[in-house]
Amino acid sequence: MGKQLKQSSRKATIVPFLQNGEYFFKKGMKAYDRGDLHKARKYFERAVRLDERDASFALQLALVLSELGEYQFSNQWLFKIIHDLDETMDDCLYFLANNFACLGLFREARQYAEQYLANEPDGEFADDAADLLELLRLDGSEWTEEEEQLMVMEDRARRLLEEERFAEAIEALEAIVARYPDMWAAHNNLALAYFYRGDVDKAKQKVREVLKRDPGNLHALCNALVFAYYLHDQEQVSSLCRTLAGLYPFFHEHQYKLGATFALVGRFDLAFRWLHRLYKSGFRGDGPFYYWLACTAYHTGHESLARNMWEEFLVFHPEKRGEEPWAVPSFDEAFARIIRWIEQEGLADQLYGLYLFSRSKQAEETAMSLAVCRLLPADPRLRPFIDSFLFGLTDGSSARAGNVGRMVDALSANNEEKEALCRFAFAIAVHPLADGERFANGAAWAAAIEYMWRRQQGERVTQREMAAKYGVSASTVQKYVQKARRLYT
Repeated sequence: MGKQLKQSSRKATIVPFLQNGEYFFKKGMKAYDRGDLHKARKYFERAVRLDERDASFALQLALVLSELGEYQFSNQWLFKIIHDLDETMDDCLYFLANNFACLGLFREARQYAEQYLANEPDGEFADDAADLLELLRLDGSEWTEEEEQLMVMEDRARRLLEEERFAEAIEALEAIVARYPDMWAAHNNLALAYFYRGDVDKAKQKVREVLKRDPGNLHALCNALVFAYYLHDQEQVSSLCRTLAGLYPFFHEHQYKLGATFALVGRFDLAFRWLHRLYKSGFRGDGPFYYWLACTAYHTGHESLARNMWEEFLVFHPEKRGEEPWAVPSFDEAFARIIRWIEQEGLADQLYGLYLFSRSKQAEETAMSLAVCRLLPADPRLRPFIDSFLFGLTDGSSARAGNVGRMVDALSANNEEKEALCRFAFAIAVHPLADGERFANGAAWAAAIEYMWRRQQGERVTQREMAAKYGVSASTVQKYVQKARRLYT
């Protein structure tokens, strides 16, 4: 008989494939050596996300960003290195000087070049820093101190807007447009800040001002389209889409703005035309560029391109894997329930849906909040609650809405019958006779409303029990029950 094969008792050893910061840094260096700066940037960004404290990773990312012309982002990383990671890396001072010179901020460029030479008189970049200072002495007169200051102000306002610090962004942008009334970019960003803050009338007025003085301003037209889309003005959406479809911008920035705006309002055909043209021209953008290109490619039947672009997007946002536009969406029952309440006809039901959304994780995304606003009817009674619940406003009628929200929070936290109790509370809050009521004592109102509701259900509860539950006195509950009864007849 031939030899019998024996089953091996040894188990295969699984060697984990670790993709740490060093792994992506090496891949980034290979891409950099090949001259593929966009690919190098993506790998270096992955490296710094995985190893946030490695100054060498951060420095290489800053250098690539500078070579790509993204000097402001490069400076952010250089400052992070100096202030947070390794204050001894004096080479960062020279790179800052070079970036500021490219931005036209000559005073700052001189400051950091001189600081580098003071710290490293024989450093690797000493000759380059000296040459830069000589060049600045020859050409620095072309830029005034006021022009440099304007660039700094614009950069700060843009960052505040990106960070969704809308109140501060509005203050900064209003200061810019007051001083420089023809600075259209600041006007357009101010319109966006107003809109995101929830001040729709001011946002629309600002767009009208820009278009009156500069009728062909592309950014203002795009902003007007986005506002009309979120405000359900379908006639205006159609009109603006026709207008924008007839424009042929020359600059990449304008083509990107146009494509992204069309994608946002669901005109994927028009969006794909511009975004794909940009891509074919060699334009390599940030994460949102690949996101919109993937979406528009998919919705216009270019599935292979869509999948390739989604992979590019995942380099920037690996946590988004599984959220492809062609994937079967996971059914979020909780969110679907919120939408069902918002789409009800009763005002109390709509407010309950709005309240649930405001306490959900989706409310952290401004775009999602604006989308929810589109689902709500144009009822002026909803406005204070939208401003308070979604945009955090605390003045005027929004303050009263915030008080109502805290009252409902108390009811929700102390009861299993959240749905019925909270809707009952909103019904009382929007009763016509409640207009002058501030609902400031949330605990007392919650105790009174729960007492009334349970008595209506036939339950035997006492005002003393409600007082103990909400930490107020029995006499206070009695007082607020009387108030509530006047509002709910």
